Amino acid sequence: MFQSVYMDYFDEHLQFSMKTITTVLLGLGAVIFSVAFAPQVFAASSSNVLETTDASFKYLGAGIAFGLAAAGAGMGLGQSGAAAMAAVTEKAEVRTTALLFLALAEAIAIYGFVIAIIILGQTT
Repeated sequence: MFQSVYMDYFDEHLQFSMKTITTVLLGLGAVIFSVAFAPQVFAASSSNVLETTDASFKYLGAGIAFGLAAAGAGMGLGQSGAAAMAAVTEKAEVRTTALLFLALAEAIAIYGFVIAIIILGQTT
């Protein structure tokens, strides 16, 4: 009885989508990650003014490369995953083809990860 009343209240007043919750959690993770690595990215000069180093631009470039690749892969997986599930429900024989398209979309994130590692591995 109590659970039913609570769930009705939750459904009526607190409607959060999974997309909203995921976005908030990823944003908080990015902020925590940025704060944790801020001392490594910026080096303090003798006058206590922060100046950027070459390493900071490498971290920034690697983050942008992987972030954009992961965002693109997520959008690609969302679109192709929805279409794949719709196609599989209509015709089960296309399951392998649908999984192939999902793997191709996921490969974009892997490429971004490899590029980020290449950027961070450069010595000059």
